[in-house]
Parts: sequence; structure tokens; C-alpha cells
Amino acid sequence: MPVLFVVLIVLAIGVDQGIKYFAADLLQGGNSVEAIPNFLSFTYVENRGAAFGMMQGMTIALSVVTGICCVLLLWILFRYRSHNFLSRAACILIVAGGIGNLIDRIRLGYVIDFIKISFFPPVFNFADCCVTVGVILAILHVLLLEMQKKKKEPKADEQTDSNLDS
Repeated sequence: MPVLFVVLIVLAIGVDQGIKYFAADLLQGGNSVEAIPNFLSFTYVENRGAAFGMMQGMTIALSVVTGICCVLLLWILFRYRSHNFLSRAACILIVAGGIGNLIDRIRLGYVIDFIKISFFPPVFNFADCCVTVGVILAILHVLLLEMQKKKKEPKADEQTDSNLDS
């Protein structure tokens, strides 16, 4: 399984970097392509900050934090013993997206963003989608674990009844 995890991470990073290469090549210089009228377009943006353009110009700090998070998640991916599909997929997606954007920051000094949805003002990229979906899966994993724990815990009434029986 660990080899599969690495292959999936590398594959997602490759897809991210490939798409960014073509986006930069086709869209750089102000070109914009409307894929679905009034909904989805592709526009080249050089993001020198974090999500939603926050923390502009903090490339080194963002790179360090991203690197630490990726190392931590890789450790969790290979050492955590209670994985299920959601937690594995979450780690793989977050690490792949983080590394994809980290490559841009180190190589270019900014992250290439290109996906624009009409109802969501910030422009984003494939790596951002990986991280977002990964975080959602991680939250679902935690919520499902909590639900399972609550089902296994005896209810207060059951505890009282068992104490009376003894």
C-alpha cells in the first residue's frame, strides 16, 4: 500500500504541474477562456500569497508551513493505524496539493492560479482543489469516528441500570 500512496501523490502532483504549465502557456499575457458562459472561465493569475490572496509576499513563510504540514501528513499517512479510505484519501490529496503549490513557490516565487468560477471570486488551481477535497474528507473522517465512538459508549441509562443489577 505505501507504494500506491506515493504513486497517487506523484500522479496528482504531475497532473497539477502539467495543467499549470499549459495554463501559463495558453493564458499568460491576459488571455482568458470562458469554458461555460457566466459560470466557469480560465484566467492566469500569479498568486504570491495564500488562499484568497491572503499573506501576500510571504512566500518563504508559506513554503516552510506547507513543507512542515506535508511532512507531518506523510508521517500520519504511513504511521497512523486507524486509517480508512477517507483518512488515506485526505492525506494523499492534501500532501499532493501542498507539494504542487510548494513547487510553484520554490520554482517561481508564486503559485499559478487559473480556475475562475462566477460565484466564487478567488481564482484557484488543481492543487487547491486537492487540498480542499482532502480537508473535507479529513473532517468527514473525524466526524464519522466520533459517531462510531458515541455508538460504542454505553448510554447513561444503561450504566445506571447495570450498576443497579450488581
